[in-house]
Amino acid sequence: MTQEGGDLDSLVRKRVRALRAAHGWSLDDLAARCHLSPSTLSRIETGHRRIALDQLTVIARALSTSLDQLVEAAPDDVVSHPSYDPARGLTLWSLRHEPGVTVARMRLTAPPPEGPSALKAHPGREWFTVLSGTVELLLGERRLRVEEGQAAEFLTMLPHAVGAVGGPADMLGIFDREARRSHLDPTARKR
Repeated sequence: MTQEGGDLDSLVRKRVRALRAAHGWSLDDLAARCHLSPSTLSRIETGHRRIALDQLTVIARALSTSLDQLVEAAPDDVVSHPSYDPARGLTLWSLRHEPGVTVARMRLTAPPPEGPSALKAHPGREWFTVLSGTVELLLGERRLRVEEGQAAEFLTMLPHAVGAVGGPADMLGIFDREARRSHLDPTARKR
C-alpha cells in the first residue's frame, strides 16, 4: 500500500531517489549516511512509508541539500519568454529565482570603445560566454581575446568594456541588477 500525499509528496520522494542516484549511492550508502535502514529508505522512496520530518531533515543533510530545497514546490511555468530588441541585437531573459539577475544574448558588431572614459565600473560580477566570433574584453589595463566557446567572469568594479573583433560576435551574458542597468538599459547610456 502506498501513501497518498499529493504531488509534493511524490516530488520529494523522486528528488530523494534522484539525488541519491546523482551521488552514485545505493540505498545502503545513503542509509549509512543518514542512520536509517535501507528498507526504510526504500519504502520512503517508493511511497510505502510516510516521511517523518526528522527523517527528511537527516536525508536532506546526507544528500548535501537543504530541507527547503528538498520540499520546494515545482513551478508550473518553467518556460521563459524573452524580450527582443532587434535594433540593438539584444535578447533578454529574467531569471525567476534570482531577482535582479538577467541572462542576455547580445550581438556585438563594433569593436570595444576606446579611451578610459569608455570603460564602466559598478558593484557586482559579470559572466559571459562567446557563442560565435571573437570578443575583446577590456579589463582595467588588460585586453583579453575571448574566443568562441570560452567564457569570462570578473568583478565589475574593475573598469571594463567589450566589443567584437574581426566581425560580428554573439555572446550570452549573466548580469546582476547593477550590470543590467549599466550595460543593457538604453536610457542609462544617455545620462
